[in-house]
Amino acid sequence: MSKQPKYRQVADALRREVVNGVYPPGGRLPSESDLSARFDASRNTVRAGLNLLVSEGLISSSQGLGYEVRKHEVFELNASLFENLNFPQSGDAYNTDVTNAGRRPHQTFRVEMAPTTEYTAQRLQVEVGATSVLRFCHRYVDDVPWSTQATHYPEWLALQAPRLSEPGDIAEGTTRYLAGLGVEQVGYFDEIATRMPTPEEARLLEIGAGIPVLLWTRTGYSTERPIRCTVTTFRGDLNRMNYEIGDVSARSRNEAS
Repeated sequence: MSKQPKYRQVADALRREVVNGVYPPGGRLPSESDLSARFDASRNTVRAGLNLLVSEGLISSSQGLGYEVRKHEVFELNASLFENLNFPQSGDAYNTDVTNAGRRPHQTFRVEMAPTTEYTAQRLQVEVGATSVLRFCHRYVDDVPWSTQATHYPEWLALQAPRLSEPGDIAEGTTRYLAGLGVEQVGYFDEIATRMPTPEEARLLEIGAGIPVLLWTRTGYSTERPIRCTVTTFRGDLNRMNYEIGDVSARSRNEAS
């Protein structure tokens, strides 16, 4: 006999069935009353087990509609190739990657002058509260919220590159735009972290209970100093990030065979 509490036994059994495809993405689980009969447990016990799966982000609940297995159509981002100017692009790196994956990109923009926080000031090597250009975009893949991206550019750079502070998109991408002005990004430093979303992030990304966010901070450098700090916040359930380091040509050959 299992020593696990009954509600955890319910959650474990249903979790296995979801993972094994008994209940596919978008499929509905049996009602609480049906599950109560199956597991010989009270509805409160069953509900506690279901709520555990909700908190894990495996299922969602809607009042009057029961419980549904979450759909996880994951988008894979190759972070080492993102913004690589040696690759042909159709617009900026985001549009290129999403389009090449056979998906549909869409994004909205907000541009403003804003004081740097301690987090961004440290990475841009400027004083906390110093003015920076904030370019904020809300990105979608196939009309599903995918990420938010906040890029801070130091004020000295905005004086050299006035399009940075203009509203709307820079069609070729800011990295190409700056390179065209002689401000070339020669390297970047990435930081990856996870946490639970803020209420604002949960609203913008339409994140349900139990879903973390993936934070990707990229600080770009010229040969002399930092030129930008980009913080991208991804839905943790719909994204996977990878890097290619060194010669991985054998990977492509093995995939093709």
